[in-house]
Amino acid sequence: MTTDVHALAKEWLRLDRNPATRKEIEDLVAANNTAELAKRLSSRIEFGTAGLRAEMCAGFSRMNDLTVIQATQGLVQYVLKTKNGDASACSVVLGFDHRCNSANGLTSARFARLTAGVFLSKGIKVYFYPNLVHTPMVPFGITHLGASCGIMITASHNPKADNGYKLYWGNGSQIVPPMDAHIAQSIEDNLEPWVWDETLIDTALAQGSPLAEDPTAKVTEAYMAMIAKLGETVKLREPMANGVKICYTAMHGVGFPWIRRAFDAAGLPPFFITPEQVHPDPEFPTVAFPNPEEGQGALSLAMAAADSHGCRIILANDPDADRLAVAEKQPSGQWHIFTGNQIGIMLAAFLLPGFKRTHPGKKFAVLTTTVSSMMIKQFAKVEGLAFEETLTGFKYLGNCGMAMVDRGDADLVMFAFEQAIGFMCGPAVMDKDGVSAGVCLGELAHWLATQTDANHPKTLFEWLQHLYVKYGFFASNDHYVVEHDKKKVDAMFDKIRPKDALEANEDWSAVIAGTKPAPAYPTTLADFEVVSVRDCTAGWDSTTKDHRPVLPTSRAAHMITFTFNVPERLRAVDANVQLMPCSMTLRTSGTEPKVKYYTELAGVWVGDQGVSNAEKIEAIKKVADAALADLVMHTKEKWLVA
Repeated sequence: MTTDVHALAKEWLRLDRNPATRKEIEDLVAANNTAELAKRLSSRIEFGTAGLRAEMCAGFSRMNDLTVIQATQGLVQYVLKTKNGDASACSVVLGFDHRCNSANGLTSARFARLTAGVFLSKGIKVYFYPNLVHTPMVPFGITHLGASCGIMITASHNPKADNGYKLYWGNGSQIVPPMDAHIAQSIEDNLEPWVWDETLIDTALAQGSPLAEDPTAKVTEAYMAMIAKLGETVKLREPMANGVKICYTAMHGVGFPWIRRAFDAAGLPPFFITPEQVHPDPEFPTVAFPNPEEGQGALSLAMAAADSHGCRIILANDPDADRLAVAEKQPSGQWHIFTGNQIGIMLAAFLLPGFKRTHPGKKFAVLTTTVSSMMIKQFAKVEGLAFEETLTGFKYLGNCGMAMVDRGDADLVMFAFEQAIGFMCGPAVMDKDGVSAGVCLGELAHWLATQTDANHPKTLFEWLQHLYVKYGFFASNDHYVVEHDKKKVDAMFDKIRPKDALEANEDWSAVIAGTKPAPAYPTTLADFEVVSVRDCTAGWDSTTKDHRPVLPTSRAAHMITFTFNVPERLRAVDANVQLMPCSMTLRTSGTEPKVKYYTELAGVWVGDQGVSNAEKIEAIKKVADAALADLVMHTKEKWLVA
């Protein structure tokens, strides 16, 4: 065993007080497994805007008692610093899901209790949910209780071996730079454990300590009152019991009791369930990946359950219930799984009339991320709404929405979404919420099903087609490649990004003055002509006056957006269809070993207006989908190879 790895193992064993994870390292040392020791010990789990996320096992780069305690100690000291050291001015909301590693006993509940112990040890009040909650209960709880911050222990839709530590600030939204860097430094300054006790919070609750409170009852009551109010806001008519049948799956997660109660609070008829997946199970036995975004494979049991009950709609939460997937049975008998972009525009257009009715004279804001469909931008333009585009993640959407209101750009945030099936319906939870989104989708489905006008959409798919006609058709093609080797990922982007782009350090004065050429990004991809480039890693934007992106920049991850002109060979396929320039964003995931790509292309019908809307949309879709497929093929062959 090398000296460095030996020293790291020795340091781990000095610090770790958990017998199970100590034994993991001791066994690796005894087996002289230096490769595995290096993987686990040679780097520290990174604290970023998404908090922590990693496999539950021993090691400085993993989720375990020690790394959770170290992260919490750094956070506690940072929170105290923001309050001038006054612990009485600080408080935290803590929740957890059902994740568990049965081999070593590491669980979400254990991590939450250890976290609570660190806060209590410094005299900071802890609002502790002692039972499973869905993630939105933490950000909602923060704003309802006036807490300084909140932590949800969950890995959301990650594989079963993983867990995570999601941090929210006092405004109820996830943290954004540079706060993550400040907290990360505070963690580095507080690595020596000062408390290691998962019993402190339960003892404090049992003894009635003023520093510990179970807020479940009052926050749940407030949350369901919010759901009822949201239901009344969007309700365009009373749903009939025979309006539409809905089937629900919790994907082995925590969502079922929350969305069942939410449907009741909103006055919606009960839904049917997918029995094999409705209760929390950390083994996720029926799915390869507990992520409803994966599509047909993840939803196959829900489809079978829906068919058995004659349900036309499927609603699926991810395991921590902050996301929502939707599918609808078509007349052909096939299931259509809606994309996040499609659900986003369907919800936004449905919410607007209700918000106008209940908030007369107010200006509403809608937001989405740069990798999501810009159809909502067109929707905002047509409807006279304030619109903002942010970097990927609800941490940006939530904070940006609040900033829009603070600046006076809007009176309230009506809706925000990202293509990864995350939706924020109204301003009560400044983060994605799969339960409130499920209620709104249920309201929409019932409203459509009870329409009597022969020309009005009656299904979700028909509603989407109606919106395409009104706001324009936007095709998308999003996917990813898996790559665990960071060097190979960097090599992919090195093919695309010129070296001098990073060397400039966002100083483009010489380019503006004409004494230095612009960075030599690719000008073509096959016969797709590059129109513009925005590189949020290097801080370059070919379209702005100072060549700096409007969006925040960061070298912590790769993210480049290209706009292309569609080649004539693809535009000439159908003279009745006019294709707009297409966009493609390439970025690295912040939580998974993936390089993701997102493409979008808008098309309009310029042919005979006597053609039916369905025929127009099908023709545009055919041409646009083919063009994007061609672009993606060239991207994978020429750029996304190490």
